[in-house]
Amino acid sequence: MKRLNKRIKGLLIALTVLASCVAVFVGLCLSSGIPKVDPVTHYDGDNPYIVFDEEAQISAHRAGGALAPENTMMAFETCLNATDYRVDILEFDLHLSKDGVLFLLHDDTLDRTSDARERFGGKNIKASDKTFSEIKSLNMGENYCAPDGSYPYRGLRGDEIPANLRAVSLDEILTMLRPRRDLDFIIEIKDGKEVGKKAADLLYRKLCDYDILERTVVGTFHGEVSRYLDEKYPDIIRSAGIGEVLEFYFCSIFNVDLDKKDLPYEVLQIPYDAFVINLGKKAIVDYAHHYGLAVQYWTINDPDDIAYLVSIGADAVITDDPAAAYRVMRGNASD
Repeated sequence: MKRLNKRIKGLLIALTVLASCVAVFVGLCLSSGIPKVDPVTHYDGDNPYIVFDEEAQISAHRAGGALAPENTMMAFETCLNATDYRVDILEFDLHLSKDGVLFLLHDDTLDRTSDARERFGGKNIKASDKTFSEIKSLNMGENYCAPDGSYPYRGLRGDEIPANLRAVSLDEILTMLRPRRDLDFIIEIKDGKEVGKKAADLLYRKLCDYDILERTVVGTFHGEVSRYLDEKYPDIIRSAGIGEVLEFYFCSIFNVDLDKKDLPYEVLQIPYDAFVINLGKKAIVDYAHHYGLAVQYWTINDPDDIAYLVSIGADAVITDDPAAAYRVMRGNASD
């Protein structure tokens, strides 16, 4: 009986501690909406991505993956040739092939977007295990679902696959975009560890070669790659990583003076209400702007969410459907 009482007592203590932690966490989340700084009404700094006093920018996520197969030349062409909407930023992802070519792909594997399983056999076909020539043989629109629910490019093989539905290298896409001096870019390095660092080296050289270093925000989910960028390429404009976003969030709650922290990033690319923590609050945006940090939200496809985020001062909305975002954000604007 004594042992049972001790166990019950221990359980009650554990539950009390857990409840206290939950209460503290909930309290912190709720307090994140309380203004910590005066609302920022104008910005005189040097961060070009803070545009809240103008029109919030529209960024095509994976080059507009709802309107054309993501991260393909076709997606870029769709954005650039559109007559009923315009984008300000093109967002895309990079992987390094087995033979060292930087090319556009979001996932670590080729399965979801292409016919890689059929072409190579098996599952979980890693991009890093294939040469770019092998990857170039794939139909990157195989599993694209159009807005009407159809799969318009499924089943194309060999010579039937148009060039703009094949994998595209960073060189190919930047060559095509070279004349477009009106566009900015968000580029994410998807590889981590030493491969990610090699990708960072190659990307930096390309940004310089194509003269778009000052028009590109580079992001990664890999802390070691972020640190490598900071150490070797301090002139790169970088977005905050996961750990840095969490640190920023708690700094905002406790109104920490970020001027004392010498932050290595200039842009927050954050979700809205996607996890337990709700980052879509005006107090968060004002706090970021107070310290010269731009706020860009991903991946925002719901029209009501888009309108709300623009209303609280978001600098950019990163969306799979830039046409829909344009209708919400600039529907009454004249060309």
